[in-house]
Order: sequence, then structure tokens, then C-alpha cells
Amino acid sequence: MSPDSTFPTFVEINLAALRHNFRQARSQAGAERKLLAVVKADAYGHGIGPVAVCLQDEGADLFGVASVQEGQQLREAGIDRPVVILGGFFPGQEEALLRHRLIPILFDVETARRLNQVALANGQVCPFHLKLDTGMGRVGFRPEELGAVLAEMAAWKGLRLEGVLSHLALADAPQDPLTSRQYETFCGMLQQIRDAGHQPLWVHLSNSAALFAHHLPACNLVRPGIVLYGALPSDAFAGRLDLRSVMSWRTHIYQLKQVPVGTGVSYGHRFKAERPSVLAAIPVGYSDGYSRRLSGCGEVLVRGQRARVAGTVCMNWTMIDVSDIPGVQVGDRVTLLGGDGDNCIGAEELAAKAGTISYEIFCQVSKQIPRLYHDDR
Repeated sequence: MSPDSTFPTFVEINLAALRHNFRQARSQAGAERKLLAVVKADAYGHGIGPVAVCLQDEGADLFGVASVQEGQQLREAGIDRPVVILGGFFPGQEEALLRHRLIPILFDVETARRLNQVALANGQVCPFHLKLDTGMGRVGFRPEELGAVLAEMAAWKGLRLEGVLSHLALADAPQDPLTSRQYETFCGMLQQIRDAGHQPLWVHLSNSAALFAHHLPACNLVRPGIVLYGALPSDAFAGRLDLRSVMSWRTHIYQLKQVPVGTGVSYGHRFKAERPSVLAAIPVGYSDGYSRRLSGCGEVLVRGQRARVAGTVCMNWTMIDVSDIPGVQVGDRVTLLGGDGDNCIGAEELAAKAGTISYEIFCQVSKQIPRLYHDDR
């Protein structure tokens, strides 16, 4: 059965495109670096289980998630590769972390002490990655704190340092010198860690932007995220990467109406017909993740042609102006994100009009909307 006849609104996930994008990242990384596929935030809204299974099949070496709960989801989906908890964990989650063989990022001493005690009580030694703050200003140990942390680590008999990482603040602005300064700081801290007698298996700093724009030879692991899903890290990468869109978001026309000149439409009457117009109601609104900021400026595709959002995006409905699309009918498919014929609406376009980034466009699509997966290999 066609998805059009089953769901009024649905999201298509093209796993063949995901595979293509992963191979681009793999090629860029080269043989000397391994890949940690970032599938946090439900794989950026694409569905963590099916996406991770596909990427494991492609040869992802490790996976990165935001929480213990997401790590558990991967194990339940059959993922047997190392899973790194990029977002840390909270008191009471230690047992679950150990049970599911998850690898935490540690960036504060109290959390490390607590995990050490639980690991020892369970007769385990838990691998971890040490998070350094080299200029992101978020979480991680700063350079002036590292000496005390290394001294403390000698008492963590239930923990084993397996990796060292930091995060780049401006890698998506390739010309900005901050990335080079962060890298220098990182290398200095890494040497301090090695001088203390530690030999981390994994050293990682590169996100998607850094993978394609910066040479960081001290690192042997990279963390592609947004590029896996077919979007650019920033406009600076336009025309430089061979990526394919993974997510398409579609719905259908529920009602058509012809309105005379001067008709006001939707909340606030932000749209008033300047000519006799044909308007279509589609059953998608901001509760589904279609941003209210697209009111009056967003566009969708109907029969391969663009139609502008007419007036305010509502909670469950959006009106579109289809006056210039011949033969439009109730039941016609509407593409909110993705391609139709020779036309395409990308996440970057929606993000620019909504005043945000492609990451948020993907993540805000409601999980209540069915994800339909296809893999045309």
C-alpha cells in the first residue's frame, strides 16, 4: 500500500541517502581515523534505531548518543558497537550505564567518583572518555583544572581512561582562528594526560565541520553528525560536499476553497487575498514541528510547484496559496521538506526562513508523525 493512502502526514527516511553520506564521511576521514556516528536526539529526528542499524551495517565504529536512555535504545535495536554517552548521565543511572555497556563522557569529579564506587561494587572497570573544555565554554575540564583531575584519577580504580575529547565552537566558520587555538590547547592538554601515564585509545575533536574543513592530525576518531543526514554544517560549505537529503516530510491537501479579493485568512488576518485566490488547507501546524515562523514566508511543493504559506501557521493547520497551480485537487500530496519533481525544499531553506539552523528543523518534526523507511540499494 502506498504511504499516501495510509497516513495523511508522514516522514520518509531514505536509508540509501544515509549510506551515501556515511561513505562521504568515511572517505574524508581516511584509513587512519575511525568514525563515531552521532545519532543523539533520536538521530536528529530521523529515528535512532533504524538509522543506527543502517550505519552499523555500513561499518560505523562507534556511536554517540545524548543519554543513557538513548544508549539503551541502541542496545535494544541490536547495536553491538561501543556507544558513547556524549551528554553525561545523572545520579541513579550508573547501574543502567554499566548493564548496557555504555561509555560515559566524564566532565566533573563528583560524577566520576560516584560511577567509580558503583563500578567497584559491581566488580567492573568502566571505560570512559575525559571531556576537556578548550574554548567551547560549555562542559569539560579547563586547562587550569587538569592537573588536579589527573591526580584525582589515580584513585579511580573502577574506571579506565579510554578516550580524550573536546568540542569546537567555530569549526563551521573555517577561516576563524579559534579552531586552531582550540586545537593547540587540546594538544597541550593531551600531552599532559600522556605525561601522567595515560595512553587513551581514542582522541577526538572533529565534528562534521572540522572533518571536512580542518586538519587535526593528533586525532584518530571523528564525530560526523549533521552531514550524515544530508545537511551542511553551515553556508560556508555550500557547493563543497556531495550530500543527499535523508528526510522528506509530506502531507496532503484536505480542503480547497476559492476566495474573493480582500478575504482575510487565519489568525490575525496576516494574509489578505489581493486577487481571487484558491487556498488549500493542509493538516500540519506548529504542534507537528512546522514552525510558526514560516507564517507568510514558507513554501511547500504541490505537483512539483511552489506554493506559499498563506497567513499564520496554526497549531494543527496551515493554509497555502495554490492559485497558480493548475489542476490542484483535494488529496494532492504536499511536500514540506524534500523534493518533488525538479523542485526541492531543503532544510537549509526552511531554517533560513524560520531564523534557525537545519539541525532544529530536523529535530522539531514531531515524533508522533510516522517515519517510513526505504533503502533502495
